[in-house]
Amino acid sequence: MQRESSVSSPIPLRAGLSPSCVWLPNASHTLLLDFLTTRFNEIPRSIWQDRLVEGLVLNQQGVPFDLDSPYIANQHIYYYRHIENEPQIPFIEQVLYQDEHLLVADKPHFLPVIPSGKYVQETLLTRLKNKLGLDDLAPIHRIDRETAGIVLFSINPETRDAYQALFRNHSIHKTYEAIASNREDLMLPMTYQSRMVKGEPFFRMKEIEGEYNAKTDIERLEVNGDFAKYRLSPITGKQHQLRVHLAALGIPILFDPFYPALSDWKSDYSKPLQLLAKDIAFVDPVSQRSHQFTSEQRLLDWESIVQLMHRHHD
Repeated sequence: MQRESSVSSPIPLRAGLSPSCVWLPNASHTLLLDFLTTRFNEIPRSIWQDRLVEGLVLNQQGVPFDLDSPYIANQHIYYYRHIENEPQIPFIEQVLYQDEHLLVADKPHFLPVIPSGKYVQETLLTRLKNKLGLDDLAPIHRIDRETAGIVLFSINPETRDAYQALFRNHSIHKTYEAIASNREDLMLPMTYQSRMVKGEPFFRMKEIEGEYNAKTDIERLEVNGDFAKYRLSPITGKQHQLRVHLAALGIPILFDPFYPALSDWKSDYSKPLQLLAKDIAFVDPVSQRSHQFTSEQRLLDWESIVQLMHRHHD
């Protein structure tokens, strides 16, 4: 069985990145390079050659392999991801709070929380590790790359599970703000619930019949022409929950590149998804202090929205 993960290992961080780990199964490869090219067939062979030459693929003792290293099954190996010409994200995160256990960050739109796809260095986790020298930093929860706002991180692995339990036990209160279409016939406030599962393509979610697993409280805060600002309180934490729920109600969040249909807004920095993880409140499981943190990020003002919508329709 082939396994790949980011695990606790004796291999040190490199530029804020933990190494990824992969298991070498019984197979008929001659060279390690052959296995890597086959196992990760979406990555060109030349990339793996470069990683081997640069010493970015290591054994369990931290010794780098080379281009001619033979394939030896039944062991873990480690490798560092490296992306040529990684896109630079011109928005800066803030640290709102930090103690020996907890870090609270305020994430801008477009910045991923963790390395994935074409982003490795340009992620909230890697930026914070590099900036603060916190090798054990790990997100306690995540928000979408397109969403701005509050993200909690664990600093101390020994107390990490206590903070993660806040989310498992629904002992944390989160509120979001969103700008979306206005439906005057929609009776608000309301609680919307549905059953959500993976959709197509793989990065989208969809609703199906069945017992609900996603639940959101929705309130309208203000109206301006065809749009309104909403306060959203997710009771559950399904991927893309708020985006799917508002789209299902016929009020998709402004500049959403995934719902109700795919668009090219994801790469347009002038049109950030109008969704903000605004507030988070909880009782600290270690200190027993009551915490409430509020994002300093902002959604677009009404005048900017009108200008962008006119530009979009021209």
